[in-house]
Amino acid sequence: MTVHLIADSASDLPSSYFEANQIGFIPLNVSLDGKEYEDAVTIQADDIFKAMRDGKIPKTSQASPETIKNVFLQYAELGEPALYLAFSSGLSGTYQTAVMVANEVKEEFPDFDLRIVDSKCASLGCGLAVMHAQTLCVNGNTIQEIESSVKNFCAHMKHIFTVDDVAYLARGGRISKTSAFVGGLLNIKPILHVEDGRLVPLEKLRGQKKLFKRIIEMMKEEGGDWENQTVGISYADNEDTALSMKQQIEEAFQPKEVILHSIGSAIGAHSGPGTLAIFFLTP
Repeated sequence: MTVHLIADSASDLPSSYFEANQIGFIPLNVSLDGKEYEDAVTIQADDIFKAMRDGKIPKTSQASPETIKNVFLQYAELGEPALYLAFSSGLSGTYQTAVMVANEVKEEFPDFDLRIVDSKCASLGCGLAVMHAQTLCVNGNTIQEIESSVKNFCAHMKHIFTVDDVAYLARGGRISKTSAFVGGLLNIKPILHVEDGRLVPLEKLRGQKKLFKRIIEMMKEEGGDWENQTVGISYADNEDTALSMKQQIEEAFQPKEVILHSIGSAIGAHSGPGTLAIFFLTP
């Protein structure tokens, strides 16, 4: 039986990928200048980054229960199984809301086989997991097999984040305002990662050259089996920097593929323009 896949806008995959693969789409919400928008639907990342450079402070919120329910009902009415791979519960309440909504839908459609997986991943870390799940769906795997494989895939997904201006993380409560002030003065670039679904600071370096060198070192220390894996790079209004990082990764590791895509509004509203993130699997 066909297994349908659902993902949200925090996976930072292009809308063309959702459309081409008929993946259900759940947008998170963004507010700017007192107006509410749906991420990647009624507002795009470029709009957010321009607003942030102009000093505005966008806010984000989880996907609405109504939006989630409407997507779930599409598949419930088909009577075919579906799996929703959700943005990390440590960074958004969307997963918890989806679980609540799923229980409501199952009261109306008790035979509907809906699985909800907390990816504990963000941006293309989640996006790569969606791509992995989609391959399994196309190959005809059962929903049990897909759920198990995706959970294992997510558990091995490494995230390495850095930001151009730590002040944006401070606004979102990710680091202290004092740290942001000092970091800005000294051109300090933080390296952060996602641990158990939450953003955690790892190191601080001065300048982009040292930053790139350290990222490559971390990939050597923690990655492997490069010829068989896809590396993801997401960026925020700094595609040239991402392309430079891509070149260094290809020269160092020769991975199967390196994919690039802009960070979306939901995550970019917290990390700010100039963010760079690298995603790969650990052994």
